[in-house]
Amino acid sequence: YVLDDQYTSSSGAKFPVKWCPPEVFNYSRFSSKSDVWSFGVLMWEVFTEGRMPFEKNTNYEVVTMVTRGHRLHQPKLASRYVYEVMLRCWQ
Repeated sequence: YVLDDQYTSSSGAKFPVKWCPPEVFNYSRFSSKSDVWSFGVLMWEVFTEGRMPFEKNTNYEVVTMVTRGHRLHQPKLASRYVYEVMLRCWQ
């Protein structure tokens, strides 16, 4: 379930929703791939000069959106190449 700024799994573990890949929501599974996903979000934050990812969405909405394939938009300061790196992080 989603409460405040964290997702809590059925086992009670808490995760920062806006930095997590779908497999964390679906299976509570972390790996080096989930670290790469979070790095892509960090890159997005850098190129938006510190904006909050999915800032207009609730955490419940973010879980639904990310699970359905929605990704963060290309920041204005990021070149197409840099954004493609971000998108590769989110595969």
